[in-house]
Amino acid sequence: MALRGFCSADGSDPLWDWNVTWHTSNPDFPKCFQNTVLLWLPCFYLWASFPVYALYLSRHDRGYIQMTHLNKAKTALGFLLWTVCWADLFYSFWERSQGVFVAPVLLVSPTLLGVTMLLATFLIQLERRKGVQSSGVLLVFWLMALLCALAIFRSKIMAALKEDAQVDRFRDTTFYVYLVLVLAQLVLSCVLDRAPLFSETINDPNPCPESSASFLSRITFWWITGLMIRGYRQPLEAGDLWSLNKEDTSAQVVPVLVKNWRKEFAKSRRQPVKVAYSSTKDPAKAKGGSKVDVNEEAEALIVKSPQKERAPSLFKVLYKTFGPYFLMSFLFKAIHDLMMFAGPEILKLLINFVNDTKAPDWQGYLYTVLLFVSACLQTLVLHQYFHICFVSGMRIKTAVIGAVYRKALVITNSARKSSTVGEMVNLMSVDAQRFMDLATYINMIWSAPLQVSLALYLLWLNLGPSVLAGVAVMILMVPFNAVMAMKTKTYQVAHMKSKDSRIKLMNEILNGIKVLKLYAWELAFKDKVMAIRQEELKVLKKSAYLAAVGTFTWVCTPFLVALSTFAVYVTVDKNNVLDAQKAFVSLALFNILRFPLNILPMVISSIVQEKTVDVGFGTIGDFGRLLGAWGRIPHS
Repeated sequence: MALRGFCSADGSDPLWDWNVTWHTSNPDFPKCFQNTVLLWLPCFYLWASFPVYALYLSRHDRGYIQMTHLNKAKTALGFLLWTVCWADLFYSFWERSQGVFVAPVLLVSPTLLGVTMLLATFLIQLERRKGVQSSGVLLVFWLMALLCALAIFRSKIMAALKEDAQVDRFRDTTFYVYLVLVLAQLVLSCVLDRAPLFSETINDPNPCPESSASFLSRITFWWITGLMIRGYRQPLEAGDLWSLNKEDTSAQVVPVLVKNWRKEFAKSRRQPVKVAYSSTKDPAKAKGGSKVDVNEEAEALIVKSPQKERAPSLFKVLYKTFGPYFLMSFLFKAIHDLMMFAGPEILKLLINFVNDTKAPDWQGYLYTVLLFVSACLQTLVLHQYFHICFVSGMRIKTAVIGAVYRKALVITNSARKSSTVGEMVNLMSVDAQRFMDLATYINMIWSAPLQVSLALYLLWLNLGPSVLAGVAVMILMVPFNAVMAMKTKTYQVAHMKSKDSRIKLMNEILNGIKVLKLYAWELAFKDKVMAIRQEELKVLKKSAYLAAVGTFTWVCTPFLVALSTFAVYVTVDKNNVLDAQKAFVSLALFNILRFPLNILPMVISSIVQEKTVDVGFGTIGDFGRLLGAWGRIPHS
């Protein structure tokens, strides 16, 4: 009742009414809902985003953009929107002065809208001073404001078409002006502003268009269309490729990794033991400052216990260097995983609509549009996630290769004896590539259990305890996967040993090729290389067989889970009928289970392979031999 009094004098305007919004052939929103939720929702979004966005702009200053006609137009429209909102507020005050009761919502909503429009205008100028050519935050704000305003506009048109309609001409006029101005702001927000002054892309003959692309171009990857069209018309050459973004170049990422590695290596070194000696024979001499005699007994007092030596962790270094950017992929992945389950739920509602002959037609159109929009949003979010993962993997690979190469230039003689050129090349070409491969699917460690848990929960709601049969099938596959992971690790270690031996032997052969030619030892050394290669091929063949068995098993797992669940559901109770709704919704959920169950063995295999590299990056492996002396060797 308090909320009704907030929206109207007699309390006749409810916030929500199902008979008006859902159970009708011509749905509409209550007037109280229009004046509160539809007007306040964009405002709350902008105020919630402002602190985080302001902090981001303060740390990512791209330069200064001169005042352009586009920026002037957006600023002027912002002030006009503020004027329109405050005109509604002053009109409400004027009505109160005339003795007309004005609902509190007609005072609060224009005030909140007016202050929010001032904030939006301030953000327009702040982005200009920070060099932002296209704003995603403001674009989403104007889009939300336009969609909410269109819903109110439809209600006003419907109300005006009634015979006994009471039209508030002043507020309706200001709202129509507000709608047009918001639409204009949305159109202008889609236009890209000029580049900042002293921008590095100005002097670049072929800059990457990603850095200067608009928000819409970035989320749809439209900025890459030109290169794809050029590649379709003619073969691409090296000159057609764009320059790297500054943040992706080795000159930018390698020094940061090297700096963080030195800090981690310094923390991991053993701390010296501090010992104080005191004489036990003549305390007076010790007090007087004389030296302790050699023949006198002395007692050693340990002042500080030594810290246990530990290997420097590459994972900590990579997380500190690339973690902040990579963490954004967690957010996109979580949003995508949650949106995946919107499809089966909307499908359930759509099937119920088809079975319900009394349901209005507009509900079917609504469900169809929601399915389409949900699929589009999933695609946009998923590709942003993969873009972040691929860029992060590229940066990690570049930084690791650069660090190993720099270390190879100043390596110590003792480390040079145990690390040949071939092994260093192997580290930079093979091992560094695994970091890039793992960065793409590392989020599946937490995403796969989340998807499986949510899918099983929804299946439980749909099929009941019968879903436990599918859970049992998946649990039975866990030991099999564990055995395969251990065998994969064994084969990986054997493969790396054979590869290192072969590369080391090839390096010795190339260094002493004159001697081999002089004594005609080519065939003998060829047999040695081929013997090592045959051992390597045996390991690769076993790994391929193991991967084939694992892939076959995990591809069949979702089918076995669905088959066992449906069989148990139908047989346990005669009242259980597998109708269209349960079948299609359950199959949709089982299809969601297919991806995490198929991708999980590959992720486990990649982690097992990466684990060997991570251990070696400390003090006992190849990476340790190359990087272990960062703090002791002078660098140029």
